[in-house]
Amino acid sequence: MAVKKKARSSISSNQSSKTVDDAIANLKNAAISTSKAVVDTTKNKKKLLIESKRLAKKLASLMKKKKSARAALNKDSSATNRKVLKNIEKDISVNKKEVAKITAEKSMAIAELSSLKIISKRAAGYVKALASADKTINKPKKKRRKKKSTKVDPS
Repeated sequence: MAVKKKARSSISSNQSSKTVDDAIANLKNAAISTSKAVVDTTKNKKKLLIESKRLAKKLASLMKKKKSARAALNKDSSATNRKVLKNIEKDISVNKKEVAKITAEKSMAIAELSSLKIISKRAAGYVKALASADKTINKPKKKRRKKKSTKVDPS
């Protein structure tokens, strides 16, 4: 029967120190990367909002064109008027597809941004707490003055 070796129950101080330092470094890296991700996602969200507004304006102008083309078709039912109306309706359907795509991307970006902000806030709070704890732990010890011995009068 094979004899099992006893597992070490404790770790060395160097290994423990390295583990703590690595954990602190990982937390700082996480805080930095989440704050960068928040900035990037915010930029992306702003681009999507601008694109969404542009498409909404385009859709409004296409609807006005459709209304006037419909009126022109009602006055004169020629092939050119029907063709113009059909082209406008195609443009409207393309625009609506783009709006749906942008809306889905925008909602995903907003959800991602809100969760990233929460994570970034947590990580920044932990880093700040660790920094203040390190400051407290690494304070030099106060030197105490020796008490003066009082001489007792023999009288």
